[in-house]
Amino acid sequence: MPMNFLDAAIAEARKGLRNGGIPIGSVLVIDGKIVARGHNKRVQNGSSVLHAEMDCLENAGRLTAADYKRSILYSTLSPCDMCSGAILLYKIPNVVIGENRTFQGPEEYLRSRGVHLEIEDNAECIKLMQDFIQENDSLWNEDIGE
Repeated sequence: MPMNFLDAAIAEARKGLRNGGIPIGSVLVIDGKIVARGHNKRVQNGSSVLHAEMDCLENAGRLTAADYKRSILYSTLSPCDMCSGAILLYKIPNVVIGENRTFQGPEEYLRSRGVHLEIEDNAECIKLMQDFIQENDSLWNEDIGE
């Protein structure tokens, strides 16, 4: 049975929540294998930029342009403007999004630039974010720049 890569991103989101952070996770897959994992570490690291996708890309280290062109980025939540910019910069062609109900980044812009998006509308991703936002609305607003 093939691994569900979104489940791996959800595991990262849960890890972030256990460590006092925002429950958003991401994994980068190349040729059917996870090459990097990450989760939102803004709170834990006192960072302004370590969203899950940024942490994942940082953990991937230096990859070639050819590597990124074969990759799929999985994220439990729709990528924000900053993370979408990184997706475009590295020409990541495919992004699988766990959910975009609690937050929706510039998905139409990504599509207009040739990125294929797959929205899973995953119930576990939705519940993780809804519960977190209900209990931590000011921290959530900080994370999305509100």
